[in-house]
Amino acid sequence: MAVRTLDRSSVFTTSDGVRLHVSDTGPDAAPVTVVFLHGWTLDLATWDTVCGQLDEGLRLLRFDLRGHGRSQPAPPETATIERCALDLAELIDERVPTGPIVLAGHSMGAMTIMALAEGRADLFAERIAGVALVATSGGGLGLSRATFGLPGPLGKASTSVQRGLQRWLAGNEHSRLLRDSRTMRPGVRWLLFGKRARRADVAATAESLACCHPRSMGQFRESLATHERLERIEALRSVPTVVLAGLSDRLTPYPHARRLARALPEAELLVHADAGHMLPLERGDAVAARISDLVRRVWPDESARAGTDLNDPT
Repeated sequence: MAVRTLDRSSVFTTSDGVRLHVSDTGPDAAPVTVVFLHGWTLDLATWDTVCGQLDEGLRLLRFDLRGHGRSQPAPPETATIERCALDLAELIDERVPTGPIVLAGHSMGAMTIMALAEGRADLFAERIAGVALVATSGGGLGLSRATFGLPGPLGKASTSVQRGLQRWLAGNEHSRLLRDSRTMRPGVRWLLFGKRARRADVAATAESLACCHPRSMGQFRESLATHERLERIEALRSVPTVVLAGLSDRLTPYPHARRLARALPEAELLVHADAGHMLPLERGDAVAARISDLVRRVWPDESARAGTDLNDPT
């Protein structure tokens, strides 16, 4: 399927004054809107491959989280998953005030959906028609546990490196992490991808990471460490949900997906062998197919789509 060419790029200003970069594609009157959230240090381009596989009749709404991509840096004390969930709620209330919504979140973006479920159960009861949680976790992301799969002393050494990096980020005054992302590619390839990663995907991911605002990046890492929501996502249990994981994911390894699926007994757990953390790029077709499955629950088939407006109560 061809990638959409119509993109109503815009700026959305949050209640605390942060300007977020928004991409809005597809018909204004689409019967279903899919809202995408990217992960920590990334940007909305994470979803390019997936969006190119979805039905052109859908409305697709993406935005760069505060402190990421082309959005403004997060003001002090606001680089948190909870504040991102509030940003998401405000964006939905203003830009998608009616009609069913499917939410798709990758990594920290999926954690933002969990925080939204905790704070806005009304949305999940009335508007959210499906949720895709991709390469993510419901908790247990403290620095002492983030060993990236390295054994023994190497794992312990990695936590020390992370603490040093976090201190450096906290004092970094630059507008982006690095000017040249090429030096990051080998590390990005090892940390974020599984086997047979495409060079273009690694390069694009490294560039997204290099654009991240350093101080926001460090503060968000602190929020990831305190993200513990497995017992606080009751609102998700009544919504069709799919959990996707890669067996070679070093950031949110498979056990995180398994625990999340256990907390959501009705959710479908799908595991991809040889894939890493960047499932929207590594397995874009499969992720798009699962999102399409969620959409079909409220927009069933082509014969039903003709002449059907799900925003029309009649």
